[in-house]
This record gives sequence, structure tokens and C-alpha cells, in this order.
Amino acid sequence: MPQLMFEEWRADPFAFLGPHEGLVRSFQPGADGVDAIRPDGAVLSPLREVSPGLFEGPVAGDYRLRIRWPGAVQDTDDPYRFGPLLGDTDIYLFNEGRHWQLADKMGASPDVIEGVAGVRFAVWAPNARAVSVIGGFNGWDGRRHPMRLRHGSGIWELFIPGLGAGEVYKYEVIGADGVRREKADPLARATEMPPATGSIVAPPLTHGWGDADWMAGRAERHHAGAPISVYEVHAASWKRPWDGAGAHDWDELATMLIPYVQEMGFTHVELMPIMEHPFGGSWGYQPLGQFAPSARFGTAEGFARLVDRLHQAEIGVLLDWVPAHFPTDAHGLALFDGTHLYEHADPREGFHQDWNTLIYNLGRTEVAGFLIASGLWWLERFHVDGLRVDAVASMLYRDYSRREGEWIPNIHGGRENLESIAFLQRLNEVVRERAPGAITVAEESTSFPGVTRPVAEGGLGFDYKWNMGWMNDTLRFMERDPLYRPWHGADIGFGLVYAFSERFILPLSHDEVVHGKGALIEKMPGDPWQRHANLRALYSLMWMHPGKKLLFMGGEIAQRREWSHDRQLDWELLQEEGPAGVQRLLADLNRLYRSEGALHHSDADSRGFRWLIEGGDHGSIFAFVRQSAYGAAPLIVAVNMLPTVIERVVLGAPAAGRWAEIFNSDAALYGGGNIGNAGTVVTTGDAAQGFDQSLAVTLPPLGAILLRYEGTDA
Repeated sequence: MPQLMFEEWRADPFAFLGPHEGLVRSFQPGADGVDAIRPDGAVLSPLREVSPGLFEGPVAGDYRLRIRWPGAVQDTDDPYRFGPLLGDTDIYLFNEGRHWQLADKMGASPDVIEGVAGVRFAVWAPNARAVSVIGGFNGWDGRRHPMRLRHGSGIWELFIPGLGAGEVYKYEVIGADGVRREKADPLARATEMPPATGSIVAPPLTHGWGDADWMAGRAERHHAGAPISVYEVHAASWKRPWDGAGAHDWDELATMLIPYVQEMGFTHVELMPIMEHPFGGSWGYQPLGQFAPSARFGTAEGFARLVDRLHQAEIGVLLDWVPAHFPTDAHGLALFDGTHLYEHADPREGFHQDWNTLIYNLGRTEVAGFLIASGLWWLERFHVDGLRVDAVASMLYRDYSRREGEWIPNIHGGRENLESIAFLQRLNEVVRERAPGAITVAEESTSFPGVTRPVAEGGLGFDYKWNMGWMNDTLRFMERDPLYRPWHGADIGFGLVYAFSERFILPLSHDEVVHGKGALIEKMPGDPWQRHANLRALYSLMWMHPGKKLLFMGGEIAQRREWSHDRQLDWELLQEEGPAGVQRLLADLNRLYRSEGALHHSDADSRGFRWLIEGGDHGSIFAFVRQSAYGAAPLIVAVNMLPTVIERVVLGAPAAGRWAEIFNSDAALYGGGNIGNAGTVVTTGDAAQGFDQSLAVTLPPLGAILLRYEGTDA
């Protein structure tokens, strides 16, 4: 057959191949011969080779094909005798951007059709001239399995009999520009181990879940008055195998991580993106497999077991999720069908200069729907409890990290990205509807209004927002020599000006310990003892400050080296008094945060916070009251950010009587000097700071104390 004729019918193979009015055609380039056979194997009719690789002949009734290859014989059903695969409703919902079970219908799915087992393939490439499925099963020959175009939808589909889970495949796409490209499946649910780039036909997820109690009650664990303390984890470098090679699989990680998180008292873990990504050095933040857990850690079943085991240990699971941008790798989404299909065509909209990545065109319904379906895939199929949406600030502004002339205004001439705003609102509405009790968290570093306001009230609809302003101001204060801190108390106080404008999470994340920023302990001034005391004071202030908590792994052991994804944490530091003390302090702070209602009930309620001292005469003393609307005992927090003991600091008290010192960051248990208040302080009748009663307390150097009201003596 002339090559030109093949290219002509390849775009519509079902119009030429398969059964047609008693005639069967089969294109098998390289075959010695093809027979039509009965289902029982008896030969019905030899097919005649009418052109190189093209066989045809008259066939009546049911048939299969026997293909005689050099050195092998293959009996198979004819892919081109099966009808269309996707229903009209599936196609309509996909094109509308509202098909939330997209991974069940597109990508590669083992199936049985008309009693024949095989795999259904479907991929969106509306501007392609032709698309084929390629893999080891057909010698990676794009001529063997060209796909059917569902006109009007842009979807290409094919059922290939005889295939099953585990097959490696890609799509050969002849683009609108005539260029042949081999593309991984955007909806693959499994992939080869990077740096290999093939997609893998995944078996159905069959995990039997045992977390019904957790799922039924998780909404109560996520509301604004619940204690949420998150341990951020990079799965490949938390702990590594003994030889330092590769990474632990999901089951090994679960066995080690769960008891540790329980011991440390965190309520949730947040996994940095585990969706398949070609470059490990991106830490997962440049994913291409939005539906596939990375092959670096095992199978989807293994990931499901990890989530289930965490839930049964009463630990929630958040995932970092990246709908803002994707890498330019040739096998990925870039120029997928020879056009800018997933990305914007204009680099002023479609290229991210900071990360050398491409930006999703969220104004295209199919792209927005693809991403929301990805988010739901993790929430619904894997029982994930929430999505932390990465780089939201970059999505909200068209001029993000761009100079004048490098960006395109919106239709009103403004800088807001209206398409991204609509996408985020839709995402949050759909998550709330389809995944009850799950949350969404925005990494948003600007003062964009209403990030956690409901969509119905004009907000973006997130449940929580990372408080990047608090993080920057607080670390800037802590990095200063205590000699200069008294002139910069506003760095600590300013966060309370807006602390209740959104529902906030206070983050000390991986971003603060990479790219030359150094470890948290190394940001602290002074000698080794002072650095550890400063770090203990920072964590104490953070855990007692309004807002949920997030800490990146290693912070709890005073990791001294800047984090590297290529090595595990320096666990041997725990043999030293300073790091071991910091770890004990973090565990106790988590337990206090969970047990003392006044520390979490009012995280997003200004009525539960009142300043006592915001700097004060010494300039670096911060004291405040935390109260609960639900009957929990009131608390008084006092933090001394100077390296000297300060005695007889007067603090107003909301109630008269005994106040127990239930926490002191200077306790010897944590590596401190045991300077404090002998366990109890009693109020006097002297008024202070707006209260009729007051306490006189001793504050340890670079230390924090927490006082709980115990009532009056009989």
C-alpha cells in the first residue's frame, strides 16, 4: 500500500479497517500472512495481501484474526470490529469540563467488551491529524493501532483486545503541524520509573478500606475551631534505605512514619507532591502524571494502604497539588497535539519565567475539567483529606513575577487572572460537594481578598490559607541579634492586625530551608545554646499564636544542614542534648495545642485573643491571653525574646486565683536552664492591662511560658 494511502485512512481507521459488508481488512505491516478464524480457532478464510501489510478477504459472521509473524503466530480479536467506546454523556461532560470520573473513562482501562478482555484507550488531541497507541505489544509501531476520532469532541479512542494491566504504552500523535510525537498518557494511573517515560495500564484499585470511622468524623477535625498541626514530609528523603539508594516504598514509609507522627503529636501529614514527575529535583512540584502516584514509591494500592493506615492511626493526609504549571518535557503535555492545547500559546500568558514551566490554560473548559478531575481522583479514590494548592499567587495575577510589557491584561484591563479565579472557585465548590469533610488550602503569598471566604460571598472558597506574612515577619525578627530586637517588635505584633481576616495556617515549610536559606536553627543568632533556645521560643510562640500549624520535617530535630532531597534527615542529631530537647518540646507543644481548647478553639476568632504586652518596656516581651468560647480554661502566654532573665513582669489576668505554669520552654527537659515560676502564680488585686487582677511572673531567657487558670483556693 502506498504510504500516502495509509496516512489518508489512518485518520479514520474504522472507515477502512475491520468488517465492511462481508469484507474484512487488517493492516499488519511485517506479517507473513493473516487468516480470519472462528472463535474456536478453525480457519474461516485466508486474507489476501493486497498491498504491503494490508490484508483483506470475505468473512461472514463472528471472526478473530490469526497473524503469522516471522517466528510466531498470534491469535487475537480485531480491534476494528468494536463500536464506539465513550457514551454521548461522557463526551458532553468532558467538553463541558464537568466529567468528574474522567480517569474511569479516559486514559487506559482494562475492560471486557462483548465478552472479550482487553484495554480501552482514550485521549484528547482535537487538533491531531492521527493518533495511535504504541507499546511493546505492537513493536512501538504507530501503524498497527491507529485510533478512532470522536468527531466534535477531539477524543481519540480504541479498544485493543488481549492487553491487560501492566502493559507499557504511549500515544503516537501526528500533530496539526505534521510532526510525529510520542506522548505519555495525561490520564495514566501508573507510569514507568523515571527517567523512563512510558505510561502503564493500571489495574482497578481494589483496596478494601478500613477507615470508615475516620471518614465519617473528619469534618469535625477540620473546622476552624479544631486543632490542626501538620507535619510536612518529602517521602523520598524523610528516611532512606540503609544504603542511601532510592526510597522506601509506601508500606515501609507507613511502618516508620505513623508511630513517629503519633509520638510527635501531629494531627496531619502533608506529603509534598507525589504525582508522577520526571525530575526528582523538582520535589514533585513539576508533575506530569496528575493521576498517577510516583513509581518511585510503589503502586497505587500501596499508596491507598498508606492513607488507610494513617487514618486508622487517627492521622489526616493532605497532598500538595499543582494546577498552576507543568514542565516542558517532550513526552508530556507541551504541544500535545501539535498545538498549545494544555498551555497558553502566548508566552506572556503561557510560560512561567521563574520555573521554566508552562502555564495551564484554565480558560479552556477541558483543561480546567481535567485538573479538577485530578484533584477529585485523590480525594475520592484515595480518601485523601485535603489538597494544599501550590503557587496560588502565581495563578491569581497575570503580572506575577513579570515586568511591564511582559504580561497581557484581562478583558477589563486589570492584572487579575479571571480564568484562574473562576477555576479556583469551581474547584472549591466541587470539592465541598463531592468530598464532604475534605479541605483545600491555598499557598497564597499576597493580600488577595477573600481567599477563605465562601464562593457565594465572592471569595475563592478555600478552607485555609498559608499565612506567608506571619512567616516572613516572624523569621525576620528571629534572625536579628537580640540586641536589636527591641526596635523591631512590630514584626511580631503586625500579624495580629490581620490574623483573623482569613482562616490561616502558620507555615514553616520546606521553602524556608532550601536554596541557600539554611536550616531554621542556623537562622537563629547566638552561641549553640542560644540558637536552640531561640528555636524553642519560636516554636512556642508559633504554637500559642492564633492559626493552625505546619512544620517541615527536620525542623523538629533542629536539623543543622539545609534540606536536600538527595539525603535523609540527620537523625543522628538526636544523640545531642539540644536537638533532642527541641524534639521533646515540639511533641509537648502539639499535645498542649490539642488538649487546651483555648489554643485552638479561637484560631480564627478575634474574641479569643487579647494582647497584654506587645514589646513592652524591654521591647522584646510579648504576652497575650488565649480564651475559648466553649468553656475551656483561659491561658496566658508570655515570651521573652531577650537572652536575659526578666523578673516581676506584670501581666493582667482575666480571672482571679491560681494560674499554673503548664509549659516552660526553658525546662531542663528541653535543654533549658529551668528558670520559671515554681509551677504556680497567684493573682493580686492590682489592675493591669485592662484587667482587675494581675500576675507577677519571671520570664526565662529566650523562653516562653504558658499559664492556665486553675481557679481559686477554697
